[in-house]
Amino acid sequence: METMKVQMEVGGRTLTLETGKIAKQADGAVVARYGDCVVLGAAVRANPREGIDFFPLTVDYREKAYAAGKFPGGFFKREGRPTSKEILTMRMIDRPIRPLFPKGFNDEIQIQVFVLAADPTLDSDITSIVAGAAALSLSSAPFEGPIAAVRVGRVDGEFIINPTYEQLENSEFDMILAGHADGVNMIEVGALEVPEQVMADAIAFGFQTVKQICRGIADLREKAGKPRTWTPPEPKEDLHAKVRELAYQECRTRRQIPGKLERQTAMKELYDGIIEKLCPEGAEDCPYEKNEVFDAIHEIEEEVFNKLILDSNKRSDGRGPTDLRNIDSEVSILPRTHGSALFTRGETQALVVTTLGTARDEQIIDGLAEEYSKKFMLHYNFPPFSVGEARRIMGPGRREIGHGALAERSLEGVLPSAEDFPYTIRVVSEITESNGSSSMASVCGGTLALMDAGVPITQPVAGISIGGVHDDHKRILLTDIIGEEDHFGDMDFKVAGTQRGITGIQLDLKERSIDQDTIVKVLEQARQARIEILKKMLTTLKRPRPDISPYAPRIITIKINPEKIGAVIGPGGKGIRRIEAETGATIDIADDGTITIGCLGIEGAKAARGLIEMITEGPKVGNIYEGRVCSIKDFGAFVEIAPGQDGLCHISELSNGYVKNVSDVVKVGDMIRVKVILIDDQGRVKLSRKAVLIEEEQGAKKK
Repeated sequence: METMKVQMEVGGRTLTLETGKIAKQADGAVVARYGDCVVLGAAVRANPREGIDFFPLTVDYREKAYAAGKFPGGFFKREGRPTSKEILTMRMIDRPIRPLFPKGFNDEIQIQVFVLAADPTLDSDITSIVAGAAALSLSSAPFEGPIAAVRVGRVDGEFIINPTYEQLENSEFDMILAGHADGVNMIEVGALEVPEQVMADAIAFGFQTVKQICRGIADLREKAGKPRTWTPPEPKEDLHAKVRELAYQECRTRRQIPGKLERQTAMKELYDGIIEKLCPEGAEDCPYEKNEVFDAIHEIEEEVFNKLILDSNKRSDGRGPTDLRNIDSEVSILPRTHGSALFTRGETQALVVTTLGTARDEQIIDGLAEEYSKKFMLHYNFPPFSVGEARRIMGPGRREIGHGALAERSLEGVLPSAEDFPYTIRVVSEITESNGSSSMASVCGGTLALMDAGVPITQPVAGISIGGVHDDHKRILLTDIIGEEDHFGDMDFKVAGTQRGITGIQLDLKERSIDQDTIVKVLEQARQARIEILKKMLTTLKRPRPDISPYAPRIITIKINPEKIGAVIGPGGKGIRRIEAETGATIDIADDGTITIGCLGIEGAKAARGLIEMITEGPKVGNIYEGRVCSIKDFGAFVEIAPGQDGLCHISELSNGYVKNVSDVVKVGDMIRVKVILIDDQGRVKLSRKAVLIEEEQGAKKK
């Protein structure tokens, strides 16, 4: 097979797409190179499984450790289950591709994407989306692409295509945009309160490069693509006529039942009745398959759903296009958590809990890029009971990881800096009821739970999902969509932000594309809804609580000379372990000399700070320390006030009364509070227990 390639300049670097050299037995295979990032994308088409009634598309993306010159972590030293980063990238490859297959195509499609070489300056996700889409475009599948993707950032007011890691650190937002020649069909954004118009301009800017890459993929297909071989199944006109006669009017009536569960029950009864009528149980000469009848009813239901809204401007639950469902929220609903909130919007409910921790609770991320730690995590859980179902209970799936990531980046932009609030923060959203847009309920509940925990966020964040329906003459945008409006409608366009601007976006599209005018309208409609939600949320809790929960650790941060780190740690870590044992604190030391001290009680944190300052700066005259009696002499007791630092408490300074024998007052191992009263020229420390007792007596008299 002859090697074919195309090249183009994208964002100041060369993007090369090559086929015919590697993975020649795949239905389509492309090696994409961008900078020093090299990615293999391979697509395979298999015959449909017997009796299948859905489109089985599988996307798998893996980051090979060798791509970055690393060994995989863990005992086995080989790649294992996919990381959250890999799962999120799989979703981004899948989502713009899935809507571009013709209805009725049920052949199995599998796309695999491997990162073979990692560029240390660039994320590999964009190159991977392009590689996977290009491989699919070369295959024999009837894919209505090609699609492509770019990353867009904005630094100093200038838009940037495919910014580096360094540029992203200074960017106002991180946008991933996918689409094809006709328009955009996927958006992912994490932002720092960016105005709607700037966001719309960024989408338009990035789309120009998307079209450029699509032209390159189309050029490669012309050179090396396989013929597309698929014949759509012949429509069964008689079946559709019978189903329409049986279902249409009943469907119109039942689809207007207000409650979700009642409406679902009524529609299930309609489906079951028609299927039993046209495909009787046990009948041998039935001309139709059950799944064919089901699909025909589903088409009628989708038609009725759209027509009811377009004709009346009223939705299944009686709301108008821009109406929000009823919103209710509470905080501090759990007794010992650090922060909690219950946010309910219609039939969607999120129980959100915030936990505060120390530096030891940070999540270490080890991927192809340089290892780093995360101080903020948001985890989203979707139990089956939230939608009234009983199904297999497993770990978080791709959807849960994706929704959690969206809510996390929507809140990340309003968190305080680590210098101002040195806590590790974990937010968990438990979806206890769901009928649409539970990820945006997680954002709203997350804001309240963070404020309830005393996290000084800069602005409260709310989120809303905008959907839509249309026909050849009219399009209506729907605010705060419910589950069936997501299922039957055009899109699920989630937008989160503050009163100042956008912090997060995720667009999932059912139709082929969305135009720029519609994007602008969606962003404005979402802004208006967001302001209304924020007003209702702030009636529950106006601002972050002035102090953190008494059950959360107290954290003190100090800075020492890095040369003194060894003295604090001590030989074999004995010094730091002793401080932790004596004070109950946890101590973490950074290479630059920053020490983070965490303790459930502030007194323990202060005591640990005092001991560290003693080691690094030495004792100070006038300071009071708690020390251990390490030896007793006739003339006094030696007290260790810090690891490796002791002083003499003379017999005359042991008590505010007469002392005949030192052992009458203290014994070896006793912990006593002493005050430094003198440090002589030779550095010897003189201590006084009497001075502490006198101060305590005077303090008691004042009270």
